[in-house]
Amino acid sequence: MNPDFLATEESLTDFLESFERGTWPKSAWTHAAHVAVASCYLIEHPDEEARDHMRRGIRHYNQCVGTVNSDHSGYHETITLFWLAVVKARLRELADGAPRIEAVRMVVTELAPQRELFREYYSFDVVRSVEARRAWIAPDLKPLP
Repeated sequence: MNPDFLATEESLTDFLESFERGTWPKSAWTHAAHVAVASCYLIEHPDEEARDHMRRGIRHYNQCVGTVNSDHSGYHETITLFWLAVVKARLRELADGAPRIEAVRMVVTELAPQRELFREYYSFDVVRSVEARRAWIAPDLKPLP
């Protein structure tokens, strides 16, 4: 079942704007919400811009809801870029020209339940490192899709 923000194109737009303003409820900032934002940014922007929007967006959102971005909490560069790569790979498999809401629904339906997917690509010590939180580290268990 998809979250309510995927009910219509309008609800998806409202959700994305709420995230960007930092007013989306912290309790609703789920893995599905992360995947939806990543999907929207990758659909709407070239890769580098999507990455920049995601980086800035998560950091800003965290600040707005009281989550500290530090070496031990908040924004995590490696996990963020991992999920952008996974979402991008999934979006490539979808039919060209699919409406944004349909594409985001499909990606969220598939990837939201796979919150721990990164564990297939990264050993525990890599993901838990301060270095991985600060900067991109390539997977050490298997290559990105």
